[in-house]
Amino acid sequence: MSERVFARFEAGQRVQHALLIAAFTTLALTGLTQTFSGTRMGEWLIGALGGIERVRIGHRTAAVLLMCTGVWHLLAAAHHFFVLRRPLAILLGASDLRDFWQTLRYDLGLVPARPRMGRYTFEEKVEYWALLWGTALMAVTGFLLWKPIVVTHLLPGQWIPAALVVHRGEAVLAVLSVLVWHGYGVHLRHFNRSMFTGTMTETEMRHEHPRELDGLLAGSPAPPRDENAERRRGRLFWPLCVVVTLAVAIGLFWFLTMNHTALPMKSTSVPAASS
Repeated sequence: MSERVFARFEAGQRVQHALLIAAFTTLALTGLTQTFSGTRMGEWLIGALGGIERVRIGHRTAAVLLMCTGVWHLLAAAHHFFVLRRPLAILLGASDLRDFWQTLRYDLGLVPARPRMGRYTFEEKVEYWALLWGTALMAVTGFLLWKPIVVTHLLPGQWIPAALVVHRGEAVLAVLSVLVWHGYGVHLRHFNRSMFTGTMTETEMRHEHPRELDGLLAGSPAPPRDENAERRRGRLFWPLCVVVTLAVAIGLFWFLTMNHTALPMKSTSVPAASS
């Protein structure tokens, strides 16, 4: 007899995850290759990837893909919250601090069992918010490094080396976090396939999310939906969604096509002083 399965992630969420994997992997490979280009391994990878220009193009293309995926994710989350009125279970709360404390005590052998966690564990929540914060930080510093001459017409020149230090440090931290934290928690301790299949078995739910499973097995009724109210909220949300999408698209196009070397100088009738 086959085991019961429970829906966990929608198709759109799984596509976002696939795009995230593609963008992050490309960014890590091409970014660390440039960071350690002076090493033997770095030189070999640059050659294997087709040269430094192709490495840079691949890095920037993946950066744009990651940012667009992030905008899609935020708009989808806004639709779930404002239009469908679904709770944001990914938010951190006091219960997560209690779960962390009990998990620490369990790992030290002081209590007999791990805490019974709900829709998302505190580890998943911390990793999620670290991803959002890291993506925003990498996007800002990456754009500063992408157009340094343009940036220095608006900001002090010290911003460029500072952005380089932050960008490289956060990149190494992100890669180590994925390899160690995410790699162990999702792939080694227990191979969690739900982001690929969209479902989890009852055994997996009982091990990872027992509190959520209790509600599902008890048949807790879903909150009633007011479809008329959802349509009214949708009529407000979708135009705003289109405006935000167009603003991001126009902003990216402007950024990618602006002068690569310097901003045009304003004409003046005052001659430059000779040195």
